[in-house]
Amino acid sequence: MSKIEVKDLLDAGVHFGHLTRKWNPNMAPYIYMERNGIHIINLYKSVAKIEEANEALKKIAASGRKILFVATKKQAKDIVSEKVANVNMPYITERWPGGMLTNFVTIRKAVKKMAAIDKMKADGTFETLSKKEKLQVDRLRAKLEKNLGSISDMTRLPGALFVVDIRREHIAVKEAQKLNIPIFAMVDTNADPRDVDYVIPANDDASKSIEKILTLVTDAVAEGLSERQQDKAEADAVASEGEVVAEAEASAEELTVDEVVEEAAEEIAEEVIEEAAEEVAEEAAEEVAEEVDNAADEATEEEQTPEVEPEEPTEEDN
Repeated sequence: MSKIEVKDLLDAGVHFGHLTRKWNPNMAPYIYMERNGIHIINLYKSVAKIEEANEALKKIAASGRKILFVATKKQAKDIVSEKVANVNMPYITERWPGGMLTNFVTIRKAVKKMAAIDKMKADGTFETLSKKEKLQVDRLRAKLEKNLGSISDMTRLPGALFVVDIRREHIAVKEAQKLNIPIFAMVDTNADPRDVDYVIPANDDASKSIEKILTLVTDAVAEGLSERQQDKAEADAVASEGEVVAEAEASAEELTVDEVVEEAAEEIAEEVIEEAAEEVAEEAAEEVAEEVDNAADEATEEEQTPEVEPEEPTEEDN
């Protein structure tokens, strides 16, 4: 976030307040002095308040919530619509529609009606209407676009409200207070700062002052949005890395399972071979034992059988 210089605010005329007779006593802490019947705003306090407000707006933008800008003053309309459109935030530069916040459901119905008319023109239904009906629909569409076209993307209540002149936009301020929506505002010396959560003491009548403050504010919002995109990109990268790691772990698990199966098969094969070898050894031992037994039996029989010596022939035999 760029540093805010007092000289830049001074050149933009941010320090010029209202006539002393129109001042609000609650603005006394932000008034530096009186000159030629006009109160001069203390720009050092303005710088501190701008930095505080910018930090809060940056966090809101980074969280993904919308910030609704309200400025129906003639000298602020074009500036707000140009600056705020660059950061893709909703804004109101025409008459504030009563119940914009407190009766948001009805406002959304009007926005949906505008979308329905666009759909009629897209699918050809609009061409089937009579000339008078076409004219009425076109007028309704133009009116809705003028009043609500800038908030067509705001599908829920905003996270914050930024007001250029809280005396002129007092209805918007009251609605935001009722719904506990944080209020950021440029507050001149004739307004009551107690109605605002984040006060920016500044000249809210001069176009140069409004442009300078809006530039600083929208820059902070843009930084918050860029941080959100960066965080989202990092989250997506981490998610993709997680998927790759999960796949690698799954493949590693598969390999591990294959190795376990191979080891189990080897162990089973070894057990089978050992059992077969034991069976063969047992059979061989039994055969050897039988042969030994047979040989022993034969030897016993031979010992028991008497040897008959042949008789020598006698003379009588001869």
